[in-house]
Amino acid sequence: MSSIEPFVRRTHIAYFSMEIALRPEMHTYAGGLGVLAGDTARSAADLELPIVFVSLVSRAGYVRQEIDAQGRQLTGPNPWTPEQFTEPLEAMVAVSIEGREVWIRPWLFCLTCPVGYRIPVLLLDTDLDQNSPDNRRITDHLYGGDEAYRLKQEIVLGIGGARILQALGFNIETYHLNEGHAALLTLHLLRRVREPAEDVASGESPYDYARVREYCIFTTHTPIEAAFDKFPYPLVERLLGDYIEITEIKRFAGQDHLNMTQLALHLSGRINGVSERHAETTSHLFPGYRVRAITNGVHAPTWTHRSFANLYQSHFPHWAHEPEILTRADQLSDESVWDAHEEAKSDLLAQIKNRSATSLRLDVPLIAFARRMTQYKRPDLLFSDLDRITAIARQRAFQVVFAGIAHPNDELGRSLIETINHHIRQIANAIPVVFLPNYDIRLAASLVSGADVWLNTPQPPLEASGTSGMKAALNGVLNLSVLDGWWLEAHIEGVTGWAIGNDGGTTDKPAGGTDDLYRKLEQVVLPLYYEDRPRWIWMMKQSISKIGSYFNSARMMRRYATEAYIR
Repeated sequence: MSSIEPFVRRTHIAYFSMEIALRPEMHTYAGGLGVLAGDTARSAADLELPIVFVSLVSRAGYVRQEIDAQGRQLTGPNPWTPEQFTEPLEAMVAVSIEGREVWIRPWLFCLTCPVGYRIPVLLLDTDLDQNSPDNRRITDHLYGGDEAYRLKQEIVLGIGGARILQALGFNIETYHLNEGHAALLTLHLLRRVREPAEDVASGESPYDYARVREYCIFTTHTPIEAAFDKFPYPLVERLLGDYIEITEIKRFAGQDHLNMTQLALHLSGRINGVSERHAETTSHLFPGYRVRAITNGVHAPTWTHRSFANLYQSHFPHWAHEPEILTRADQLSDESVWDAHEEAKSDLLAQIKNRSATSLRLDVPLIAFARRMTQYKRPDLLFSDLDRITAIARQRAFQVVFAGIAHPNDELGRSLIETINHHIRQIANAIPVVFLPNYDIRLAASLVSGADVWLNTPQPPLEASGTSGMKAALNGVLNLSVLDGWWLEAHIEGVTGWAIGNDGGTTDKPAGGTDDLYRKLEQVVLPLYYEDRPRWIWMMKQSISKIGSYFNSARMMRRYATEAYIR
């Protein structure tokens, strides 16, 4: 019996994602999309769902980040070795790209839940002797290269991934597309259910769109144009050839460009947003589609620091598998919660010292901001008025830690990192601020567990969901965030955290600006930390009980299973 055979017999759901975060040493992810896919896989294993995950092997990783003396981001490859963690499978399939066969082989990673149930993750690889040197590199760099390189990757993921599943013997009834990168698998399905030519009346399409929609679920994410992959049709014709007529694709993927999001929207029977607000925003962006909401969650055992995990285990033995029991966390003693927090914070301070040679203090509140560095996240909002922020710090001291990577082609994102590091030097005498390079899931776990305050300042309504604040809440870290994405659902002012501004901002006039941020820091957050520790700890327990118990991937996957997968 082959290593894949036990999975083949029981599996009928396939989850496609361009990236997936499985282990820190496996550089198959870039950011939140991949981290979500990894948490989805872990909860799918916990719940024993009949599912297989499909992604790219990304041998060269995303990027390895360094910060130079001027505070500028420097990037290079971040390679890993598939042989260390995965097993090569014998099956190979070919897809036609630019009229040449490109061969694809999957690597198998088995994800095992604590009670032993396993699910398969297939990582697609074109680095094979059968391929030309250029085609061997298609699955090297995650989100790398030009638009032709990206389209080749998406052909491999969508069409190649679907063919790999067939070759391995999977009988898939439901395909879940995590973002539009895998939308070309709908073309594979269209060809599979194509009507015979003699049965098609003149002028009608031979493709059964309705049948394809029965197979597909689409989860869309960041609601901005730049996040939607678009490819010019001359490029599509050059790479895909006559796989499906361009005139046919234009019917449902856009007249000017092949819009992968539009393609997925049109050919999916269920469309999901990742928060209630995001579903509303997406419906406005793409009128005519019904967009439902299943708010994201995080895998509780993965993101909970060992000090809190031990505390939960001692009171709620089944918390890792049934995190809803954390509703009772408000009954934990103040002393036990604060001791667990100080252990997590001490671990983070040690890591900051190790990575930056900067010593931060245990008794001073630590604010953390860590996420993808891009303009709509507004990572520099805290530094909008240096005089005011330093005046606040002289009244009540605080310290800040930043982390995050900008895509190498995102000039504004790279500029933001340089600007932040410039401001860090400007205010060094008043506020200790550290920017930690090479943000990954290992560092993320330390930050979300060891900070006192988790800061999030997106430009509404562009935060699709956000999950870092959910991870922070599992560790009793309090959120200070703009009202967008998931925080609109989780926020109870002065109970689970604090809002920056009010709901109702727009991209032209965003709510939650500098004045709101500074006022809340100066008048609410810092005074509470220093002057009313019992109330602060009470809020920590409210955050765990009201956020950790609900905004987790166990709840998320139960909803996907009952509302989307069982149809």
